[in-house]
Parts: sequence; C-alpha cells; structure tokens
Amino acid sequence: MKKGRSLQKHISEKMKDPEFRKAWDNLDTEFDILEMVIKAREEAGLTQEELARRIGTKQPALSRLERGGFQKAKIETLLKIANALNVRLTMQFQPKNPGTKRTG
Repeated sequence: MKKGRSLQKHISEKMKDPEFRKAWDNLDTEFDILEMVIKAREEAGLTQEELARRIGTKQPALSRLERGGFQKAKIETLLKIANALNVRLTMQFQPKNPGTKRTG
C-alpha cells in the first residue's frame, strides 16, 4: 500500500480486481455468522468457556471460531452452538444482488 492512501481507498482500488472482489464478498457470510454467534452467546449470558463446554469442545477452539474460523465450520457444529444457546439455526439462499433473477 502506498504511503498516504487510506485503507478505504486501497480497498476500493482492489475491488476493481474480480478475484479480490469475489474473495471479499465470500467473507460476508462468514462475518455474518461470526457476529450472530457472538451476539447470541452474549445475550445468553455465557462465556466462551461455558458455551464450549456445552458443545463438547474446549474454549480455545470456540475462540478460534469466534475470531473468524467459521469458513471451515461444519453445519453440525453450528447446530450444536444453536442448541446450546437455545436458538434455532436457519439458512436461506438469497440473491447476491437484490433485484436480479437466479439462473439455472
């Protein structure tokens, strides 16, 4: 990154690269899951250690997930977390760009 450029400007320039844009967009879902899990855990009043115990793992493993490890998380793990937090896991397919039709 050149000196004097803002991070936002740098990202805007990188977004012109289709491969970078695709990788960036693919992170949206992972960050959404990350935020939802942390919020649900905090609303349940549980620490990472307590939630980890409830799902049968150790706190460092849950910490890795909450720091962005959901890309490799299995649906089974997400279901365990949802059950331990007494919430329902739901998934849905939505168009990436509202107003566009799905193909196929």
